Amino acid sequence: MLTAIVISALLGATEFELAARLWKVSRTEFFIFVGAFVGVLMLGTINGVLIGIILSFSEMIIRTSKPARCFLGIQPGHSHFRDLKESSQIHEISSVVIYRFSSNLFFANIAVLQNDIESHIRKDTKAVILDASGVGSIDITAADRLEILYRSLKDRGIRFYMTEHISAVNEQLRQLGLGYLIEEGCVRRTIHIALKDMEIHRPYPLDGVDNEMRSASRKRADNRVQELVWAFGSESEEQIEKQIRLQIEQLKKTGDVEELLHGRWSHMEELDEDEWLEHLEEHLKEIVHISGKDEKTIAAHFEAHRREVYERIAREHPELAERFRERRHMLDEHMKEKNPEIYALIVSMRKKK
Repeated sequence: MLTAIVISALLGATEFELAARLWKVSRTEFFIFVGAFVGVLMLGTINGVLIGIILSFSEMIIRTSKPARCFLGIQPGHSHFRDLKESSQIHEISSVVIYRFSSNLFFANIAVLQNDIESHIRKDTKAVILDASGVGSIDITAADRLEILYRSLKDRGIRFYMTEHISAVNEQLRQLGLGYLIEEGCVRRTIHIALKDMEIHRPYPLDGVDNEMRSASRKRADNRVQELVWAFGSESEEQIEKQIRLQIEQLKKTGDVEELLHGRWSHMEELDEDEWLEHLEEHLKEIVHISGKDEKTIAAHFEAHRREVYERIAREHPELAERFRERRHMLDEHMKEKNPEIYALIVSMRKKK
């Protein structure tokens, strides 16, 4: 039996394919793997396993001490809260700090929450709203620091709200001596209710931008425009380029230029399509070489599709037409700087229409 355990442990420790994956995905987990592997070889199976457990536990503490977190805002005309870093179109609600913390609160990470909030407060801040949707438990140290934060904010005339968490957290607050937060109205079910408690109503006032209500079609368009950024995050430009490359490889097999216009997506909203076309145009010479068609024909085909996109915008939600033209100008300037020859060709195609 002991021999079987030893053999099993050694086989597990020599999963080099797993090690290669860990190296790509998480260097920390890779080093835990190496630590356990070396421990088994040098100190024996039991000690090696113990080393792996200790390293894994230490990594978990370190990871949860700096959890995912962000400050939230709203896109004009919408009502759901999103990470401010997600898009330049997301804006903070005036005089309100909304902070999402995606982990249980305990001794190792409560200082992170406290420091994040304190560093984000400005002279005009009237309220701090904690989105605790990712909080499932609170330990006594975190509760004490939360109370210090609450009293510090209160002394400065800043209201504090804790929202979006499960009801079990309220029971913990009462047990930890913070039940008075509930009684004083500082614990609310949703962010919207907390804002309403402050007499802030929809459409919420946003910093630096008007927050007029959008039509249903405009909301759909706004949301869809963010799809590629939402899907690929900060690497959206690189990933779009990667998808373009894959479609060009497919063109070598099929010769179908039409498939290039939407890639693997059967449907994209208009501004996303324009972004896709911009990337395609940067590969115009390569597409011409593969397809066997002349450069002007391909350029004209892309430009005709762009006109279709613009006409669709003007017809279905005209309020986006000006935005499309402004964005088109910005992308044209980028193309002019990066690929002046292709830019000149595209402009000549437009002048012929």
